Amino acid sequence: MKKIVVFGGGTGLSCLLSGLKLFPVDVTTVIAVSDNGSSTGVLKKELDIPAVGDVGKVLISMANVDEDFTRLLRYRFSRDGSLHNHPVRNIMLAALIDLKGSLTEATRYMCRLLNVKGTVLPLTEEKVELVGENEAHEREFFGQVEVSRNIRSIARLNYDHDVHVSQEVVAHILDSDLIVFSPGSLYTSILPHLIAPEVVEAISRAKAPVLYVCNFFTQPGETDHYKVSDHLKVLNRYLGARKVDIVLANNGMIDPAVAEVYLTKENKTAVELDREKVLALGARLIEDDVVCIEDGSLRHDALKTAFLIFSWLMGK
Repeated sequence: MKKIVVFGGGTGLSCLLSGLKLFPVDVTTVIAVSDNGSSTGVLKKELDIPAVGDVGKVLISMANVDEDFTRLLRYRFSRDGSLHNHPVRNIMLAALIDLKGSLTEATRYMCRLLNVKGTVLPLTEEKVELVGENEAHEREFFGQVEVSRNIRSIARLNYDHDVHVSQEVVAHILDSDLIVFSPGSLYTSILPHLIAPEVVEAISRAKAPVLYVCNFFTQPGETDHYKVSDHLKVLNRYLGARKVDIVLANNGMIDPAVAEVYLTKENKTAVELDREKVLALGARLIEDDVVCIEDGSLRHDALKTAFLIFSWLMGK
């Protein structure tokens, strides 16, 4: 069975994994734990633990249990009080870190509980914060939320301290047949993996090709006016010796009415597929109409996107 390692965070990662779990591949998901917003940020600060939010989302997307159980884990307390805005999955993971001794072991237990196919690993066991630094080294932007708001003023990303990546993560990278970067916030969901030197070194040593699933829309304040090739250039810069080998991008038409909603409500514009520039960067291009609408939002068609990845992997 072919082995895939997927890096990412947020909704884009969860969507991709919900498709990949339907195919006969061995998937290892590595999740950044530097988020500091919403429920995750509160638990991280109060309990002095790594960010658990994206781990919880991934576990639900890969779960193979009845819908009532996943609805319970998604449930977010809405009444005022100490539990306000906390989803059940975050509370469970926080409790399991205490019971099991680490986020990795807490995640392993949740995988068994949810009958998850594959392996889910946090990038690190440490409580870490993203730090952005401007070109003149004169100012730092501390934490994922502040970094996301100030990307235009940031020349480089780091963590607030040196992080240790487990040898299990490194071993899965070296043993993989394909390395995938999921859709998601480029600077705050994807790059947090590539500012960990052990990950970059492992990818440089790995024989597996690197594939990037590109976003549909720009991220306000992060990737305004970015085309597919612009995303690729940023990834290549942080990858160092390695480069992205394959880009999976949407070539389908986005309904103009839907695009207008994203523009007016969220200030997001569609990411243009500039084929010639992508190919000039040495990447192979897999393009198709992979857009679908889910709960009123545009998402990658999970099944079709996973099928394209699986087909390429089996045919290479």
